[in-house]
Amino acid sequence: MKISKISLPLIFHFVSLVVTFESLFMLLAVLVSFIYHETIAPTFFYTFIGTLLFGIGLNVLTRKQRYIEPSKRESFIIVSLGWVIMGLVGTLPYLTTGSIPQFTNAFFESISGFTTTGSSILADIEALPKSILFWRAETHWVGGMGIIVLVIAIMPFLKINGIYLFYSEISSVANEKVSTRIKTIARNLWLIYMGLTFIEIILLWIGGMPLFDSICHSFATVATGGFSTKNDSIASYSPFIQYTIAFFMLLSGINFTVHFKLLKGKFRAASKNEELRLYLKIIFVVGAIITLLLFFQQRELGFEPAFRSSFFQVISIITATGFATADYLQWPIQAIILIGILMLIGASSGSTGGGVKVIRHLIAYKQIKQSIKDIIHPNTIKVIRYNSNHVKTEFVQNILTFIFFYYLIVVVGTFTMMYWTEDLATSFGAVATSMAGIGPGFGTVGPVSNFLHLPVGAKYFLTLLMVVGRLEIYSLLVIFTPAFWRD
Repeated sequence: MKISKISLPLIFHFVSLVVTFESLFMLLAVLVSFIYHETIAPTFFYTFIGTLLFGIGLNVLTRKQRYIEPSKRESFIIVSLGWVIMGLVGTLPYLTTGSIPQFTNAFFESISGFTTTGSSILADIEALPKSILFWRAETHWVGGMGIIVLVIAIMPFLKINGIYLFYSEISSVANEKVSTRIKTIARNLWLIYMGLTFIEIILLWIGGMPLFDSICHSFATVATGGFSTKNDSIASYSPFIQYTIAFFMLLSGINFTVHFKLLKGKFRAASKNEELRLYLKIIFVVGAIITLLLFFQQRELGFEPAFRSSFFQVISIITATGFATADYLQWPIQAIILIGILMLIGASSGSTGGGVKVIRHLIAYKQIKQSIKDIIHPNTIKVIRYNSNHVKTEFVQNILTFIFFYYLIVVVGTFTMMYWTEDLATSFGAVATSMAGIGPGFGTVGPVSNFLHLPVGAKYFLTLLMVVGRLEIYSLLVIFTPAFWRD
């Protein structure tokens, strides 16, 4: 067997870019530390300097690789390794400032942030310095769109196309041409991303939320992350703020190509998007069912609070954001089951949301429907369409394979977690929420609990699932196949 040649200097060069960009975002948290005159400010500043120097130093050592285009194999390694490196570097502010002194817990919190999972080991979030709260929110915001995409945005200036790197990072199944140029895609994604963030910050601030909290919650909302600055997440905020966050969670779970169309005034084309329509239908139907369940079984709650609570949690779970206004484990069992189903459905493809994604379930449903028709009418022409376009057979096969592997990992992962928890509800909840990047789960890791009590092995296992889910399985698992390393 001939082993494929992999350029380590080229891989390290791209890692240096990721570390350098991460250090620049770290600088913003350092500035927050100085603004609020925190005692950890000098330590935080030295952490930033060390990270920046490491990134620049590694970049200088690998400068000969600057104009070399990575191969497809190298791109997969760069993306997978990049997320691990981001997580490792992200632990430094927690460790050096003593906010999270144990490495395992710091690594869990960091990976959870960058993968926009939102699961936390922190018991008292409000006791943290504001700069650390800001850093937690930043890890969401950077990870939501992917720091790799940010690197791609500046690659044209380095005379690098970055085509393989882009497709390794953005595993969208939507077969729509947003732009013919990768740099245009990356820049437009970030423009929409920043635009949604800015608008939400203003609305939350107008609604009475302090500016600092507005920024942190907007970062977490648009990234569909879920880290809050409060111990009770969003529960103590006003109805206006809860509705605002729910609306922006909903927007962030929509395919960004739909946002492009809306900005261009193509409202009819956007409204005809099958995935968007199914995504909204699921939210409406499940939200309505849970509203009625809460209203009739908890009449003292009232209709509006039942409506607000149910739709907030439905949107939060399906978009994999993970914010909470209520403990859904106290709801009727039918509502809890629906929440579990939403965890597996996920948001739209091409969004910052997680999970299997709505479009994959839609195509799978169409394939099942077509298979039934083939049995009844074997001589009919086999055609599956999505948004009036013919869907290729290999595309359908890829989707069905993805769904199979996703659910297989959830099942195997659940039984693996039972080695540490011996609790089926906790094991399934922890695995499902980690794979989908949601945050809260079931059992002892529900919306009013955290992951601190889990054993060390369980925490590392869940961080692995977070990365696997964030990279949508293939980008990471393909590295461990023998065929990947052969010419």
